[in-house]
Order: sequence, then C-alpha cells, then structure tokens
Amino acid sequence: MNTRFAKTLAIAATLAIAASAFAASITVKGSDTLVILGQKWAEVYMKGHPGTTVQVTGGGSGTGIAALLNGGTDICNASRSMKTKEVAEFIQKFKVRPHEYKMCVDGLSVYVNKDNPVAQVSFKQLEGIFTGKITNWKQVGGNDAPISLYGRENSSGTYEFFKEHVMNKKDFAAATKTMPGTAALIQGVAKDPNGIGYGGIAYGEGVKTVKVSKTDGGDAIAPSEDTVLSGKYPISRYLFNYVDPKKDNGAVADYINWCISDEGQAVVKDIGFFPLPKNMR
Repeated sequence: MNTRFAKTLAIAATLAIAASAFAASITVKGSDTLVILGQKWAEVYMKGHPGTTVQVTGGGSGTGIAALLNGGTDICNASRSMKTKEVAEFIQKFKVRPHEYKMCVDGLSVYVNKDNPVAQVSFKQLEGIFTGKITNWKQVGGNDAPISLYGRENSSGTYEFFKEHVMNKKDFAAATKTMPGTAALIQGVAKDPNGIGYGGIAYGEGVKTVKVSKTDGGDAIAPSEDTVLSGKYPISRYLFNYVDPKKDNGAVADYINWCISDEGQAVVKDIGFFPLPKNMR
C-alpha cells in the first residue's frame, strides 16, 4: 500500500474516532406543556452542537417521570414537581435522589373563547366551574349559555397542578372534554363559543386569557412576566427537568446548562414562557 495513502487512511480513522467520541444522543420525554419549548431548545442547541442529537417527545409529566424511573429517557420534562412517592420510588431503585432543575417560569392560564365577555374569575368560581357545580356562564357574569369544559388527561402535570392548587383536589366534572395536550385544548376552546380550559402561558394564541383572583372580590390579575415572577399572579409555577444523577454529566449536563444559560433562556422568552431570574441560573 502506498505510504502516503496509508497515512491518509490512518488520519481519517483517527478523526472518525475523535468525532464519534464527541457525538451524543440525548432523549427528553414528558410534559406536553414543555414540548414546544423543548423542541425549540433542541433545534437551536443542535445547530451549535452538530455532533449531538436531542430528541424531544411529550406524553405528559407522569409519562416522562415513569420513563425516567424505567431508564427510558435521559431527561424528564415536567410541569409539576415530582411527588414524594415518585422520589421515594426513584431512591429505592437507584439509591440516590433525582437531580431537579428549574428550567423556566409559567403562568398557568385560564382560557375562554375570544367572544366570551367574561374577563375575570376567582379560584372559587373556577372550582365550581370545573367540578360541574357552576354550569351556566350567567352564574359568573357572562351570557346565558351552558359552560363547555376542556381539560387535560390525568397523566398531565398541568392537570395535577390545577387540581391541587385551584380546585382543592376535587375531581373534575365528568362532562370535561379530556384533551391530549394544551395545543389541542386551545383549538377546542377557540372553536367553542362556550368553552373554557387551562394551560401554559405560551399557548394562548387564538383565545382569550382571563384574569384570576385568589378570593371572591379580590384583585384579579392577568398573567405577565412581572405578575408571574413577583408571585402576584396566583397560578404561577416552575417548569422542571429531572435527571438520573448517574447520567447528569457529559452531553446531558452540557445541554441542561445551555438551556438555563442566557442563550437558552432567550429561547424561553421567544416561545412565550418566562426566563428564570438571573440569581437562579
């Protein structure tokens, strides 16, 4: 074999080995609220890191947490914090707590059809509406028309958060239309003059966001970056990543660190969620 040709082959082989060493594949699964942000993060990150592939899928926070417990994903996206029993199950299986990262901030919003005259609701009214005790819009200052409910499946972190923090853990009315994701919920409310639903702040296009008060007669607050970050808006929450500490290194750690960097948080704002305060990054 020609000596020069042999050297060329050797160099090519060395470069291929080096490239494969830097190549990585990261899987992210979970929250449907986070899926649009997760996919955009992955798109922007991969442009700057051509050796890394990031695959993002939804299915709900509960599905993502189950996948993390089963070793079926590197990163779990969640729109709620892990439950005590989920953390305990993780510790029992892996002998260590999962790493929790706050990734951005959300104002969980209440959405109605654009033509609905109702501009604000209280927690008590929302509880009555979604448990089926309040069935007509005139009971909350609207038109004389039946209320049409749109909600999320019970594997959804948004479902869990809304049920716990707004509805005092009461069950949703049987008439609630269960939607597979926030985008589908928004589409339903946008087409239904009597519809009402709830979801992440980034999904509100084509519907009307109503103000929310913690108490009847209290100040009704609209979700915005200022009101959410200050805690004035009463349904503010963090959105999370959970990782097995044994995998929290190399490409996975670099990706999460990038997501909470200034560049990654700029993507958060572009999508419509709210960046983490500087002192939390």
